Amino acid sequence: MTRRPTDLDTALLRCFLLLAETRSFTRTGERLGRTQPAVTLQLRRLEEAVGRRLLLRDRRRVALTAEGEALLPVAREILGLLDAAAARLSDADAAGEVRFGSPEDFATAFLPAILARFVQSHPAVRLSTACELTRRLVEGIEAGAYDLVVIKQAPGRLHPGARAVWREALVWVGAEGARPPGREGPLRLVLSPAPCVYRERAEQALAAAGRDFEVVYTSPSLAGAAAAVRAGLGVTVLPRTLVPPGLAPISPRAGLPPLEETVICLLLREGAPGAAEALARAVEQGLARAAGLS
Repeated sequence: MTRRPTDLDTALLRCFLLLAETRSFTRTGERLGRTQPAVTLQLRRLEEAVGRRLLLRDRRRVALTAEGEALLPVAREILGLLDAAAARLSDADAAGEVRFGSPEDFATAFLPAILARFVQSHPAVRLSTACELTRRLVEGIEAGAYDLVVIKQAPGRLHPGARAVWREALVWVGAEGARPPGREGPLRLVLSPAPCVYRERAEQALAAAGRDFEVVYTSPSLAGAAAAVRAGLGVTVLPRTLVPPGLAPISPRAGLPPLEETVICLLLREGAPGAAEALARAVEQGLARAAGLS
């Protein structure tokens, strides 16, 4: 017997929204901390509850059915309202100072609106923020200098205690409209100074492919690196969603080696104040909205 929509389990809806975003049972399982068979079972339970097929799956792709497309905005609205209510009730007494850190590129793209909403809804919280490279953020939280940080990690090699909130494909990036780099001679790179996750990914991928390279320009900021690439000094590595105007991903046909994904994580200091946990939830929910999951 088909269950009424009012009986839907919100955990099943969250699983469905993640599947709609990732189009991958494996990635959805990683995000939920579940096995692939468990994700398949959750989808089946939801389909049984609504009495409709929501996803089509074969060896190459996962696609939403017409019924799945219809459920998507409804599920987002339901979970958005529930998350907002839970946050308001659980964070009502949040107060005190929160020392927050993030990589500069991620902070520029996603965090301003999230932090602005948090400050408006938590007037008793004093928020101080800083932008740094991931390794320095990890060192800072271990030294007690931060309460909460955003860090970039490699899939399957997360820092102990890190909470994965975002997966991002990395791409080689050059000036928009420019010819792709040739296969002869060293590849000219524009990168952040070490230690930097993107720099490590670029150098490791090129070394594994046996491709010569040279770092011709170093900048600690996204704006500085983008200006150098835009001027034609070299190519860089960025998340696909952070490619700024005037730059463009380089086609795989150019022969540059593929890059490993990066995982954006939250790291909360042990013993951090409750207001830091409230901010962590706000960041998680804000990124879910940015990804279309709520």
